[in-house]
Amino acid sequence: MSLSLPTVELSKVNHSMSLDVSSFPPAPRPLYTDVVAGFNQTPRTIPCKYLYDDRGSQLFNEICDLDEYYPTRTELHLTRKYLEQIAAHIGTGARLVELGAGSGLKTRVLLGELIDPHSYLPVDISPMELRRCSDRLRKDFPDLPIIPVCVDYTADWQLPTSSVGGRTVFYYPGSTIGNFYPRQACSFLKNLSHLADPDGGLLVGVDLHKDTALLEAAYNDRQGVTAEFNRNLLRRINRECGADFDLDRFEHLAVYDEEHRRIEMRLISTCRQTVNFANDRFSFEEGEYILTEVSYKYAIEDFANLAEEAYWRTRAFWTDRDQLFSLWYLERESVH
Repeated sequence: MSLSLPTVELSKVNHSMSLDVSSFPPAPRPLYTDVVAGFNQTPRTIPCKYLYDDRGSQLFNEICDLDEYYPTRTELHLTRKYLEQIAAHIGTGARLVELGAGSGLKTRVLLGELIDPHSYLPVDISPMELRRCSDRLRKDFPDLPIIPVCVDYTADWQLPTSSVGGRTVFYYPGSTIGNFYPRQACSFLKNLSHLADPDGGLLVGVDLHKDTALLEAAYNDRQGVTAEFNRNLLRRINRECGADFDLDRFEHLAVYDEEHRRIEMRLISTCRQTVNFANDRFSFEEGEYILTEVSYKYAIEDFANLAEEAYWRTRAFWTDRDQLFSLWYLERESVH
């Protein structure tokens, strides 16, 4: 489902003011429908995009600062180390479209190096996170047109016509591409290639396959922030779906599936129990779990092949000495 976004003419935007993203139509969130559909599967699942309500977005920002969570600091290190090369690939006058804008830390570093960027479009499903990101970056870049887009970018959507101009370069930092099953990731990247200009680009972060202990530690932090982030999803379902989950009866656990090379983030029922919704009821056995997120970890050659299948050609990629994480610059192939 695409959204009808408000028209904002770049020539009429006062870049010193805060854009009122609350006036944007909210991203479509059929939460109840998706939860019921997921709970009729085995194992029971909830789409991971629902982790990111306002509280969930703030908790994820805390996760990014944890000692165990290597992706954020490693990607930031790569961004800073290869910033000049990255900016050269993006080029002059680009329209930078960031998917899942979040806190904007890495974005600030990148924007500071770009040559005369045309505009910056943060895209996020959380209106409040979008507001915070836009306001912070507007203070640092007062002359840069910043056009927030509140949308579920995993669905069918379009870039606002008000931002036309400049070569479109998508920016997808973090390891979020791993939250898609591989076939879904391919479809998602194909959709981006259709949204991009013929000479469009994509700067994307990709987490790499590595030691199981290191991966599981990153998603089971000692402070319990990831556990709170995961259980917050049940709190949201209670609030928005009229459910009665007892959060104390579900434990967080993330495990690495070596065969499929993916982290599985789970909420495990600690007892036999029944959860009531407004119009539905679901029983859980002790030890039964809800799958709330997968995070695939790629080998370099596997992601290169995936990108090529989705009409993107690799122009450059960068990785750290320990090959924990990778950052890729891709360009759009001709789509036949």
